[in-house]
Amino acid sequence: MDMLRFITAGSVDDGKSTLIGRLLYDTNSVFADQLESLGGQDGEDINLAHLTDGLKAEREQGITIDVAYKYFSTDVRKFIIADAPGHVQYTRNMVTGASNADLIIVLVDARKGVIEQTRRHTLLAALLKIPRLLLAVNKMDLVDFDKNVFDKILTDFNQFAGSLGFQRIDAVPVSALKGDNIVQRSHFMDWYAGPSLLETLETVPAEEDSYGSARIPVQYVIRNEPEYRGYTGRLSGGVLHKGDKITVFPSGLQTTIEHIDFNGQDWDEAVPGMSLSLRLKEDLDISRGDLIAGPGPTPKIGTSFTAAVCWMDPSPLYETNRFILRQGTNSVRAEVIRIETKLDISTATRTNPGGSLNLNDIGLIHVRTAKPIAWDDYAKNTHTGSFLLIEENSNQTVAAGMIGNLPV
Repeated sequence: MDMLRFITAGSVDDGKSTLIGRLLYDTNSVFADQLESLGGQDGEDINLAHLTDGLKAEREQGITIDVAYKYFSTDVRKFIIADAPGHVQYTRNMVTGASNADLIIVLVDARKGVIEQTRRHTLLAALLKIPRLLLAVNKMDLVDFDKNVFDKILTDFNQFAGSLGFQRIDAVPVSALKGDNIVQRSHFMDWYAGPSLLETLETVPAEEDSYGSARIPVQYVIRNEPEYRGYTGRLSGGVLHKGDKITVFPSGLQTTIEHIDFNGQDWDEAVPGMSLSLRLKEDLDISRGDLIAGPGPTPKIGTSFTAAVCWMDPSPLYETNRFILRQGTNSVRAEVIRIETKLDISTATRTNPGGSLNLNDIGLIHVRTAKPIAWDDYAKNTHTGSFLLIEENSNQTVAAGMIGNLPV
């Protein structure tokens, strides 16, 4: 059974937590004692949002202030939900929650239509290369399940999101509070012939259509026996076979794969997601932080690149600031040479950054590293194309970066 990772996003009071609570309740994914603690066994009597607002502070404020993860499954698929906050000041939390998502559900209040936060969350999803988007037009019960309302919102949304590069956009009219079109199709919206929200989640592809080129950031070198030398790491993208020619970066050394060790067995093939150990034909000088690449396009090598970053620290980022750049298993000293532009994610336009980025700002920067590193564009490989900036003295993560350009 495969797994779909998705994130929910929407403005405050659009019904994110209620929608997740409804999904959990209607798929029988809530324990009896949890239901009892919330006031009963009937979905009409309990506050579904409290199934996800686990933090006391969240309940007191009536908002979600951090990313909360929930798990459930059906007969078809397993799911991991990241419930991201909707406030502008928690943009960094959404970036964190969306970093591994296969799909994003963007909620829109049917009474309000496409608003600034809708555009903000959609643009962030495009920046993070989430391939699939599901637009959930919520609270349809409050607009008399009017088809014209849904059609108008869908038209407005497609005008904004249609050119942002999503592989697929689906839209479902729902009422999370009443349960219409969440798990079961609604008899109040006979004009809607598409699948329910859960049916869409069960059938949408969970993985990329193409694996791309094989990449293994080397995590460790195993030499537990005199005759055994294995290079371990997680395969991100691509498929490897015994006999494949590999190249090690940044050194450029080449050899072939003799054995693929996984879970205590010798495998003929490795697919993305496997944490494995490679034994090679020749003993090469390979260490933690190196990148093993399989046949096909090679990664880029150099000491400077352009990247989109989400600034996560209360102190501003200025040009010439220096950090530790952590890319997978590799760490290197780096300097921000220029801040090229800042993204106004409310209007999807670039603005003058004025030489700095503030908390939750997203900008395009030029980075220079102290020694060569190997990378792919984030659009090609989210693992080898992403990095973190670490403040040297405090060891705090201050930025998440995606190598390449902005989506607009």
